[in-house]
Amino acid sequence: MKHYQLFKFIFCFIAYFLLSNSLKAQAVKSLALDSSLKTRAQNVFVELGGPGLYFSANYDTRFSKRRDGIGGRIGVGYLDNYGSSFTSVPVQLNYLLGKKSKYFEAGLGVTWVYFKAPGNVYSDIIYFNRTQGGKSTVLGTMTFGYRYQPVDGGFSFRASFNPLFNSSNFEPYGGLSVGYTFK
Repeated sequence: MKHYQLFKFIFCFIAYFLLSNSLKAQAVKSLALDSSLKTRAQNVFVELGGPGLYFSANYDTRFSKRRDGIGGRIGVGYLDNYGSSFTSVPVQLNYLLGKKSKYFEAGLGVTWVYFKAPGNVYSDIIYFNRTQGGKSTVLGTMTFGYRYQPVDGGFSFRASFNPLFNSSNFEPYGGLSVGYTFK
């Protein structure tokens, strides 16, 4: 009986939330005055961690003339350490939900990873597989996080939880980035 009441409460809460937002949409609003709808958001940023794994430079954009909504990102990461090198290319679709400059970001994508090392050097640098140098793999990535993206352009910031996965493993991960949002 408790499960039924909990289910009923959750259903009513979700229905109220969905209906109340659609009723607000009936209000007339001047779109010309809302600078968040004039241009699509575009960002460049460097990220420590995240879908690029260690360090990456990235470009992110929305697919419509909005500051929020669906978009995508692509980047490249590289790390060289005593003859061993690591390259990553994160590609991800994401969705921004929020107002003005503050957004919740959710994303799903893949990261191609290549590890090269001399001789018989092994590394766990490619997650989930103890790998000898000269191997590549593709990892699934997710993003759940906060994004500060100013409407009028300028400094941007992101903090996110970025789980990595493949067909047999799942690893929690995180990322921080700073960059610039174009006006």
